[in-house]
Amino acid sequence: MLKNIAKLSTLKIKCDLRALSSLTQPTHQSIFDRNAKRLQKERAALSEDVGLYDYLKEEVGFRLADRVFDIKREFKAAADIGCSRGYLSKHILAESVEHLTLTDISVTMLEQAQGTPGLKMHKIVIDEEDLNFEENSLDLVISSLSLHWVNDLPGCFAKIKRSLKPDGVFIASMFGGDTLYELRSSLQLAELERKGGISPHISPFTQIRDIGSLLNRAGFTMLTIDTDELVIGYPSMFELMWDLKGMAENNAAFNRPAHLSRETMMAASAIYQELYAKPNESGVPATFQILYFVGWKPGPNQPQPLPRGTGEVSLKDLGKIIEKGGKVDSQT
Repeated sequence: MLKNIAKLSTLKIKCDLRALSSLTQPTHQSIFDRNAKRLQKERAALSEDVGLYDYLKEEVGFRLADRVFDIKREFKAAADIGCSRGYLSKHILAESVEHLTLTDISVTMLEQAQGTPGLKMHKIVIDEEDLNFEENSLDLVISSLSLHWVNDLPGCFAKIKRSLKPDGVFIASMFGGDTLYELRSSLQLAELERKGGISPHISPFTQIRDIGSLLNRAGFTMLTIDTDELVIGYPSMFELMWDLKGMAENNAAFNRPAHLSRETMMAASAIYQELYAKPNESGVPATFQILYFVGWKPGPNQPQPLPRGTGEVSLKDLGKIIEKGGKVDSQT
């Protein structure tokens, strides 16, 4: 009898330990080495010519800031997640945002970030995966070309939504899945030919079809998602890779290879030139797909869809309505 009781208690303890271990285990797979990314950003920020590599992120930051201005509202409290060297803050005006909190994993980059005259700013060194803003404390959250290095993107979106006030807005940009497809395929072909296999030299990026589902899963509404492609020319593949390092956009995946042989590099450069160089033009192009998205936290003052069945005009009559100059015949 005592043995049976001891077995039952031991079984119960094992079950409890399994339950506790399942609670403590992460719900996502860690693909990116966040410490390696922090070191890469620190090295890039400490470089004497760091400003030479700002051209891409400066352009995307300017375009994203333009989307903030499209919203005719004054935001009392806002946060820039993964601000880097202030590619967004230098375009945000005090007339649109009263107080802006800048966050980044790199201390040096955060120190280099600047704002526009009159803009009140506060800087916090924090990882994008460990956001801890108070609930319902922000009117606006912005992020430019930073979230593609986050391991738990759904969790990050959920934390951002939690920090927003009702009817608050989240505006961000990320690299899309077609980014650097020329470099990716050239390295893969060169390595496949010489080693009989491929290694992940380019970090994975989020596809545009996944962004909407991730935002919906986090609880955002009234989504707006669009994509843009920036094609930049480089003298060769090597200048492209050098600039990526200067931008702190070199590979930070855990399974990244430690070395890439000179023979493979030369072969990849030749393949890049052969497959993607434009006729009668020197150099090679590099494509950067940029995903822009806007999501709103549900609020009582937001437009709501009408009940099903209350429509007065059929979509099949849309052509006739356009011909009449937008006038709707109430008798039809």
